[in-house]
Amino acid sequence: MTHSRRDFLRTSTALAASVIAGSVATSFARTPRPPLDSSAHTSADFATLVPSDSSIKVEDLRKMAFELPALTYAYDALEPHIDVQTMHLHHDKHHQAYVDNANAAVEKTPELKGKSAEELLANLAAVPEAVRGAIRNNVGGHVNHSMFWAIMAPNAGGPPTGHIAEAITKTFGDFAQFQAKINDAGLKQFGSGWTWLALGSSGLQVLSTPNQDSPISQGLAPILGNDVWEHAYYLKYQNRRADYLKAWWNVVNWAEVNKRYEAALKK
Repeated sequence: MTHSRRDFLRTSTALAASVIAGSVATSFARTPRPPLDSSAHTSADFATLVPSDSSIKVEDLRKMAFELPALTYAYDALEPHIDVQTMHLHHDKHHQAYVDNANAAVEKTPELKGKSAEELLANLAAVPEAVRGAIRNNVGGHVNHSMFWAIMAPNAGGPPTGHIAEAITKTFGDFAQFQAKINDAGLKQFGSGWTWLALGSSGLQVLSTPNQDSPISQGLAPILGNDVWEHAYYLKYQNRRADYLKAWWNVVNWAEVNKRYEAALKK
């Protein structure tokens, strides 16, 4: 009887362990894989900015200075050029992480409270060194992405119109030459970053910046920008950044770009 009972217990324990292991494996397999560079933009970053004894919660931070802007179009509205899964991950996860991290950095640095995102980026040297990197990366990421969603729209694209069209022709020769410059800057940006059309004291210029660096930090006003981080395109285009850059022009909202240009001229 004793021997049979031991055999029964061994068999039962092994069976239970097998079932648990199988459940864990199945759960893991069903969890969607994030984009390749998402490790730099998860809630784990948020945890490193908040002291271990802090009572700050993510939910509280989302009521603070910076907020995730809602999209003005459906997640699938930019198909087939930008896929719906990328839009969900890019907006809901990546941008939200920038917002949370930016709020955490400001919350632990009282002298930064009350300053706008643009003020912070325009004078990074005045930001305490302890949080300067977090502000540069996360406030920059928030501002860059807020613009990005606004300058895209469904049923958009085509050649520019209005004052920005005149300025592009005057500065770059024609729209095709301008497109080529923007695409080239984005293609040559090593690793992650952005390709920009910005306005400075000498007029319009094309440039690229690494990571989430903003033209604002260079004294420039960003008018148009395309995100060339892998999280912006990898699910659909994989390593074909050039194809993504070309396709992106089909969703550019020139009405919004015109508004940004005219506002920048008045500053």
